[in-house]
Amino acid sequence: MKIVVCIKQVPERDARLRIDAGGASIVETDVATEINESDQYALEAGLRLAETEGIGGEVVVACLGSDRAEEAIRRALAMGAARAIHLSDPAFQGGDAAATGRALAAAIEPEKPDLVLTGLQSDDAGWAQTGVIVAARLGWPSATLIMDIEPPKDGRIKVKRELESGWFQWVTLPLPAVLTIQSGINTVRYATLKGIMGAKKKDVRKVAPADVGLDGGQVGKAGRKVEVTRLYVPEKAKGAELIEGDAAGAAATLVDKLKREAKVL
Repeated sequence: MKIVVCIKQVPERDARLRIDAGGASIVETDVATEINESDQYALEAGLRLAETEGIGGEVVVACLGSDRAEEAIRRALAMGAARAIHLSDPAFQGGDAAATGRALAAAIEPEKPDLVLTGLQSDDAGWAQTGVIVAARLGWPSATLIMDIEPPKDGRIKVKRELESGWFQWVTLPLPAVLTIQSGINTVRYATLKGIMGAKKKDVRKVAPADVGLDGGQVGKAGRKVEVTRLYVPEKAKGAELIEGDAAGAAATLVDKLKREAKVL
């Protein structure tokens, strides 16, 4: 079984971020990075499937990012992935979910995998769309918010989806398919020293748009459907206001403020 796992390098959760002079992106220089959280769970899910007795196979990592993203790729290889595809050309950079999904799908299709796993959403942009766009581009069935995966059987795979209010749903999909993985589905393994040393010898294939049948106008900034015009740090507002009186009077005052001041009713 061949499994492709899409990963993204993002700033660490506690990293101190600065908005650049243009106001539409962050300063990435010297920012500590890591593999996107839900992508780590997707990678672990793929590795576990490949290690399942009677299934076996290969886990291939696909990553769209600058040359610096090779740090994340090497970590994924150290965890157990067999090889990687790195969409590293500058033309790929600066895209939204539509441009990124198009590029990843084009890179994945020649691999002819049985299964593609992505994280549910990225910790930085948070589109939560890339995985399903990859599925749409490939023309494959997909399922989101995956919390459990059963070993595939007879060309089909059964997965557990997280719904709202504590509800879950089991669905069965034909392979090949795309799944977007929810954080917490499993316990992510650590890279061993042996794995770290072995990762240095594993193949990382760098590709440009032409290598996957695309031109520069279809990917990155040129292929965006959504434009980010401004980033800003939320302004600190006033503190809480304590409404005095009995329950009925306080409720009436609150409703009045929501109508006249907040204008949300």
